Amino acid sequence: MKPYKFAPYLKTTIWGGYQIAPFKGIYTAQPNIGESWEISAVPGHESVAVERGIIGDVDLGLNLAQLIDKYKGLLVGERVYKKYGNTFPLLVKFIDSRQDLSVQVHPDDKLAQKRHGCPGKTEMWYVVKADVGSKIYSGLKKSITPEDYERLVTTDTTTPISPSERGQVGVPSNPFLDIIATHEAHQGDLFFLPAGRLHAIGAGNFLVEIQQTSDITYRVYDFGRKDAHGNPRELHIEQAKEAIDYQVWPEYRTSYDSTKPNSELIHCPYFTVNRVVVQVAAEIDLHTDAFVVVVCLWGEAHINGIHVKQGETLLVPASENVLYIFGNATFLTATM
Repeated sequence: MKPYKFAPYLKTTIWGGYQIAPFKGIYTAQPNIGESWEISAVPGHESVAVERGIIGDVDLGLNLAQLIDKYKGLLVGERVYKKYGNTFPLLVKFIDSRQDLSVQVHPDDKLAQKRHGCPGKTEMWYVVKADVGSKIYSGLKKSITPEDYERLVTTDTTTPISPSERGQVGVPSNPFLDIIATHEAHQGDLFFLPAGRLHAIGAGNFLVEIQQTSDITYRVYDFGRKDAHGNPRELHIEQAKEAIDYQVWPEYRTSYDSTKPNSELIHCPYFTVNRVVVQVAAEIDLHTDAFVVVVCLWGEAHINGIHVKQGETLLVPASENVLYIFGNATFLTATM
């Protein structure tokens, strides 16, 4: 079984930018592309196979759920198929933030199942590039109670102010923003965001997001922003109250050894992510019995016979998941 390429779902957003299409080598007039869903099993936006290097390939045009139903454990791994069935467990995106995204939080599995009948959302961000001075907002910098949260988030919510404006002379402050931990963003930065952690992507960041397959987001603060019709965007202040992790953690940025050609970035119950740098050739065995998603961040190479370049993503079947790579490129790999 050879790796699959899928058609990306390009999503226009109110805060989206102009970097995703050129980064991927796509020509489109679509404006404000904030997200490219590279591999998705979210209902209504299931990824569709478009290339596998096989003449007359009958799998092209099938969506991810149909492919899993056809190949089952051969595609995703027997362990993964037994747990998730025909639902692919990961959602992989590129994100381009021309403006600050809303401050938000995601429920864990228990709360999401109770409220929405679906999994929760743990995710991670890898910063591909960042403008000078751009920020990532992740976690609490001081301890608050659920009652403190409700009081702070409803204080002066009509005053439009972005995190990047905080501290500027003449710009009003909002007390809720002052409790969110702020981090200067740099290329290669890594942030792990377990369900329950308040977070926001600041303006000027281009990153890869790898997450559980879930589209449940509780937006708690949006800087007084309006939608395309001039209406305030919906907030989920009460729903988020039970979802938030109110603990203050000593560090929110995740460290890793960037000098190694194969570095493990994240290992959690929902995914394991590595950064792989290849010069000329490499054989990469991630010692997993599951599929491997490969996201190309730079360069180009052939992986198990399929050409991949910057901005493209492959799904490598579990049955053939040792990666034989020829080329010069940097990748993220995700498996379970």
